Amino acid sequence: MTQPDLTAHIERGLRDLADLVAIPSVSAQGRHLPDAAQAVQTLLEAEGFTVRQYPGQVAPILLAEAGEGPFTLLIYNHYDVQPEDPAELWDTPPFTLTERDSRLYGRGASDDKGELVSRLAGLRALKEQRGGLPLKVKWLIEGEEEVGSPSLEAFIEAHAAELKADGVWWEFGSITPEGRPVLYAGLKGIICVELRCRVAASDLHSSNGAVVDNPLWRLAAAVASLRGPDGTVLIPGFHDDVRPPSQADLDAIAALPGTGEALRDTYDVTRTLGERSEYHTRLNLKPVVNVNGFHGGYDGQGSKTVLPAAGMVKLDFRLVPDQHPDRIVELLRAHLDQQGFSDIEIVELESHQHPARSDLNHPFVKTAVQVARDVHGHDPILNPSSGGSGPMHPFMQHVGAPVIALGIGNIGGRVHAPNENILRRDFENGVRYAAALMAALADG
Repeated sequence: MTQPDLTAHIERGLRDLADLVAIPSVSAQGRHLPDAAQAVQTLLEAEGFTVRQYPGQVAPILLAEAGEGPFTLLIYNHYDVQPEDPAELWDTPPFTLTERDSRLYGRGASDDKGELVSRLAGLRALKEQRGGLPLKVKWLIEGEEEVGSPSLEAFIEAHAAELKADGVWWEFGSITPEGRPVLYAGLKGIICVELRCRVAASDLHSSNGAVVDNPLWRLAAAVASLRGPDGTVLIPGFHDDVRPPSQADLDAIAALPGTGEALRDTYDVTRTLGERSEYHTRLNLKPVVNVNGFHGGYDGQGSKTVLPAAGMVKLDFRLVPDQHPDRIVELLRAHLDQQGFSDIEIVELESHQHPARSDLNHPFVKTAVQVARDVHGHDPILNPSSGGSGPMHPFMQHVGAPVIALGIGNIGGRVHAPNENILRRDFENGVRYAAALMAALADG
């Protein structure tokens, strides 16, 4: 496939990215969110978008619209980023876009400012090629994604008529080291909770361990009861509502390459769960529970012979269609009570997110896959679902359109970690993909 020269648009996009990375829009800390929202609004208005800002619980929500044509594409992105901590582990300043060895480093370079800017650069290129925008593009951009998108579902429900579209392009995706685009047609749901246990008003001398129970022992036993050795969740009723995969889902998983070698090699993984042949099935279709942190007692240098008064464990559950987050919390409570842990408190954290999965046979999904093949020159890797989570379900429920995710991330992109990065090659192809996808959708 002969591709137009988009060099000027790519370079302009990289300048836009540098400007956005320089704004430390950290939603967890409420830093510079209005500044980032205004910067994005200015970029969109320069391309002819009508942009409206709405207040969110944490940050402004932008709703933009431009173009005319038979197809309406809704794009979802976010301008907020994770904290840069620990800052000392960055090799270059986190809020300065820095290129080294064909990688561009900076907080938000991948998640999600790089994705947003590459799409805008592609839209600019298409406008230049066609003398205007040959389809309707709606763009929903929030600043709360990194704190669970607490405003988004209510916003989408309230503005469903304005957001109606024929397809939704999600905020992320990735490219393999070999250059194969990786697409996702769904996301798992998520629940984050804390389990809290207290046995005394204050810490005690550890000699009292003979007569006073230990909250960390109780929490360890409670957590151990939640899953089996292979990672299967053991809570009664947990799997009852799991939707069976479609034949298209199973066919897509059967076509996925490898057994997780890139993940194991990149992060030097020493212990895995399940058979390697199950890798893609587990990531796409299996609900899981994870321990995020175990806290309590003394963790300083040397020993301190103490019996902690209290402890806490942070968990997240990754859910698949049609598991309901509220129901899972109810089942967790019932399980802990049945196991003798009624004294362990469950505290729900942040906003729950429902699982979502698109029909892989939908024409919009098929077009996105074919354009990825044409632009990248490699067969795409189509996952029915990401192993991760996000607020995709409200789009499917209220907008009523299929959702596909494809972007410019990479396996070594260190998203949410120090030295977050993208490959220049992937940014360039992201611009090309945006222009080609919108052209294909406009042409039917």
